[in-house]
Amino acid sequence: MAPIHATDYLASPGSTVDLASLATLSRIAAHGKKALRAQLRKRVRRFGVLQEALYAESRQALLLIFQGMDAAGKDSTIKYVTTGVNPQGFRVSNFQRPTRKDIEHSYLRRHWLALPERGRIGIFNRSHYEEVVTLRVHPELLAQRKLPPQPAGPGFWRQRLVDIAAFEAHLAANGTAVAKFFLNVSKAEQKRRLLRRLNNPTKLWKFDAADLEARQRWDDYRRAYEAAFAATSTPNAPWYIVPADDKPAMRVIVASIIVETLAAMQPRYPAPDDAQRARVAAARAALGC
Repeated sequence: MAPIHATDYLASPGSTVDLASLATLSRIAAHGKKALRAQLRKRVRRFGVLQEALYAESRQALLLIFQGMDAAGKDSTIKYVTTGVNPQGFRVSNFQRPTRKDIEHSYLRRHWLALPERGRIGIFNRSHYEEVVTLRVHPELLAQRKLPPQPAGPGFWRQRLVDIAAFEAHLAANGTAVAKFFLNVSKAEQKRRLLRRLNNPTKLWKFDAADLEARQRWDDYRRAYEAAFAATSTPNAPWYIVPADDKPAMRVIVASIIVETLAAMQPRYPAPDDAQRARVAAARAALGC
């Protein structure tokens, strides 16, 4: 299999993204499930090695954000790319509709509270981007947010995107790297997955009638995401648009980008200082070494 490079899926900072023109099926899908599973295991092992160093160093953090249309594969991708990685070193936050308490604060507050500590990896399954995607498609939901009266026009959404970019720039400046994944599923593949969900008794709990409503607004969601990519894909918090019609291929690509991102952070096991070396020597002596 040819090397996978993060830049192949990057939404270039400042560029315009046309999701309709991008592939939803990766070329590596042709390798087949068995080969892709082997490639995923290889990358997850490397992920685990880098995570251990990040945890030991405890000076940096990594935030991974997953977005996509319903049934794009966010849950399963997070599950598979973290299987075998030390669970002490990361936390998954799944953001549903904000609670009454959440609404009493800035929309960024609940996301801020879920950020990873130094040495950890945070995973957002949906995120603050719902506030500039779902709410942009359904501006009537703003009435529930207790905001000061103001028109929800282009300027309102532009300012929100500026705020999000500033929020992520602050994270990067303070040691938290950010990588954002949009799992780009086709409308036809989404239909197949929704039908499989409806026909599987063990998956019925995942069905939400809102999924079908969102499907009817597909182009509106696409345009809202495109606006978000253009305003918030930055060198310090890039967006990666990953073909999602083949799940095994998608997982390999996501894992490859995570490994590349972590490797660029260059986590290092801390070198012992003189006091620590003395304690080690004393411990060796006490153990008869």
